[in-house]
This record gives sequence, structure tokens and C-alpha cells, in this order.
Amino acid sequence: MKVYGLIGKSGTGKSFQAVNLCKQLNIESIIDDGLFICRNKVMAGISAKRQPTKVGATKTALFHKEAHMEEVRGKIKKVKPSSILVIGTSDGMVDKITRRLELPKIGKRIYIEDITTEAERALAKKHREEMGQHVIPAPTFQLKRQFSGYFMLPMRILFRELGSWKDISEKSVVRPTYSYLGEYKISAKVMSDIVECVKRDSDSVAEILKVALSPVQEGIDIFITANFKFGGNLIEETKQFQQDVAAKLEEMTAFNINRLDLEVKDLV
Repeated sequence: MKVYGLIGKSGTGKSFQAVNLCKQLNIESIIDDGLFICRNKVMAGISAKRQPTKVGATKTALFHKEAHMEEVRGKIKKVKPSSILVIGTSDGMVDKITRRLELPKIGKRIYIEDITTEAERALAKKHREEMGQHVIPAPTFQLKRQFSGYFMLPMRILFRELGSWKDISEKSVVRPTYSYLGEYKISAKVMSDIVECVKRDSDSVAEILKVALSPVQEGIDIFITANFKFGGNLIEETKQFQQDVAAKLEEMTAFNINRLDLEVKDLV
């Protein structure tokens, strides 16, 4: 296995540059902020950007917890990538990650200053410090469960080839909890209002009686009690309403809807 190191100070755009660098050097996988990403898929790990504090984020990036380290180490041994890029803020950090994961010694070290301009690094720093934005070199749908409730959006990277634009990769932008000025909370009132909005667009729902929610590890569970209008195909109508509510809640709140139960109290 060939091991590369990508080194640069925090906020200089390492994760943003990682995918393009892997394509240029034909590197198969990435270790970045606690995640093992291989062939554009998150294979194992916990993202440091999920942690509530910067100290916790640093420990996660260094695989401080034994269970986290063993999970990623085991997955690497199982997948057996031909090459891997270890991302860190210093030589010491990438060396420590390499030792913790029992990887071969780093054969080539790449410094962010060698592959980016000063203007690019300044822009990356601005996005980090002023907007709290962090890049993860993996598609958004791969991170959905890990980042339920976090602000997240996809970033597609394009290049021009023979007169047309070609999609070569997707990265994700998140704003971790530790970058916020305060905390976020799940508001039952907001969830109820969203459900009411979906109900107004439905011809089959007569009344929403109750909306209850329960936070779980990978998102939230929703329980809805409603009255439906008499005369329709109840099974199809309830399925459609469940799908519409789940889609709208995920779209408007960024929370992963782990489960949505619907009780039909009456037909009116």
C-alpha cells in the first residue's frame, strides 16, 4: 500500500483539494478528520466535524478512542486499498494517524502550499472563519446519517473537456456544531407547522391531531395522528402523506427522518 500525506494548517483547503489530488496521483482512498473514504464512499469512522467542541474534533481526527481506531483499522485491512492519502495539519499529526491505523510509513508528503495559491488559501480561510464552512471529500448522500441536523450541501467539481463540462467529483460542505454561535434545538412547534403545510397541499387529510417527535442517534422519529377524508384509497393516501411529510421535513430542517409513524384516528 502506498501512503501519501497532505499537510497544511487548519482552514487552508486541504479537504477541498483532496479529491482532485487523488485523481491526479491515482490515490484510491483518504483518511480525513476521522473518516476512511474509499472510491468516493465513506467506509468507516466518525467525522470530527460532528463533535460539539474543537478539542473533541481534534481527538476524533487523531483516532483517540480505541473503538473508533479499531473500526477504521479493521475496515482498511478488509478493503485493502492500493493507496491512501492521510490528511493532517502537521507532519506529526499525519505520522501519528499512520501509526494509530498501522499503515506503512508515508512515502510522499504533499504540502498545501505546493498545490494551491496564496489567494486560494485565503479564500478557504475566509469560508472557514467567517462562514464556519468545512469541506468533507465525500458525496452528501454518504454523510446524511452522520450529519442529521447539521447544515450541509453538496459541492460539485467540474472541469472543461473538449468544449463541454464534465462532472468529476462531489464534495460536501458542512457547518459543524462547534462553529456555531450557540446551540440548535429541535422545535416540536416547527415540525408541527411543517406537517400542517403538507396537509394543506393534500386532498386526503382532513385534520392533524398530534405531532410528536423523539430524537435518536441518527436523526429523529416522528409520530403523527390525523383524521383522513372518507371515500379515498386509504392505504395509498396514507403512504403518500408519509412520504411527503418525511421529504418536506428533511428538506426544511436537514434532520434525517429515521422513522415516521402515522395513525389514522378517524375518517370524516
